[in-house]
Amino acid sequence: MKQYINTRSYVDTLLVRIFAISLLFLGTAGIVAGGFCMRNSFVRRNESQTITNTERYKEVRFQVWSKPEIIKHFPDSIPTDAKEVKMIYAPGLIKGSSLLQLRYKLPLIRIEKLLTDYYKIAKHKYLGGNTNNHANQAQGVPTTFFYSNKLQEETFPPTYQILVLDARDRGTPDFKWQHGDSYGVAIDKLNSEIIYWAEQW
Repeated sequence: MKQYINTRSYVDTLLVRIFAISLLFLGTAGIVAGGFCMRNSFVRRNESQTITNTERYKEVRFQVWSKPEIIKHFPDSIPTDAKEVKMIYAPGLIKGSSLLQLRYKLPLIRIEKLLTDYYKIAKHKYLGGNTNNHANQAQGVPTTFFYSNKLQEETFPPTYQILVLDARDRGTPDFKWQHGDSYGVAIDKLNSEIIYWAEQW
């Protein structure tokens, strides 16, 4: 009888230990999984997402964009007579880098006036191309890609005049344009269209 009690007591103790170890294992796994989920949720919440909804233009223009001085040429609001309006705001992989393009059509008389006004103050002028073409020219500077055309890194057709209002190199003598910003407009008189653009990296 005494031996039976000891065996039963040993089995009970063993079951309690197995149960405790299982709970400890499940608890640890739960904490790790919960921490992973919370971390991913936190990262996703803090990552800015690409915005293409033109109804959010004012929010991007006045609240989201971090350097207002390089988008001061953008309109405060989208003109009421603008047609085929497209916008893209995209944060870069590096903190503080981003791009913004606002594209729309206007009556030709207004496009001609905008072209005349911006042409006078542009520091660099290009016909078509993209930032790689422009930066690799003699005395060239980075500009932008045609992001607002299907949201891809495309080249501007030669009908577009890319007018750079300013481009600032914030790199080092050994690594020019490692950091910087560039902004301006791209105007296609043939299609009566203007694209306001700004990039910082």
